[in-house]
Amino acid sequence: MKTNSARWNRPLGITLLAVFFGAGALICFVTMIALAFPGGLLEPIWELRPDAHIEFQKLGNWSVGLMALVGTACGLAAFGLARQAEWGRRLAIGILVVNLLGDSLNAVLRHDLRTLIGLPIGGLLIWYLASRKRDFLIAPGGL
Repeated sequence: MKTNSARWNRPLGITLLAVFFGAGALICFVTMIALAFPGGLLEPIWELRPDAHIEFQKLGNWSVGLMALVGTACGLAAFGLARQAEWGRRLAIGILVVNLLGDSLNAVLRHDLRTLIGLPIGGLLIWYLASRKRDFLIAPGGL
């Protein structure tokens, strides 16, 4: 197990990815609230992506559960990366792989070529996390 002083030597990239996944968890939480209370205080957020609101409405109540699942995964990845736990690195890679698959499917099935920008970005993040394995020394079950 790493000592507390070793955690202060966490690479900047890992810290930034922990913040990135933490922001993802927060965005999922805000989205859940907006979906659970339509017409409420958060209703203006849908002006950012009206098409996302329409797609969430098609899912009905499942959309809140989906956001809860994604937000929980992002929050756990943020925590694991911040702790430099191997399970956090693996979870982050898994989330990024699922995101790449989703971007690819959106490009092919929905003909939304804008999603292709996520492929090189996600690929680089996966490569970075895969190449930093030596920075994750806590046992898979360790917190």
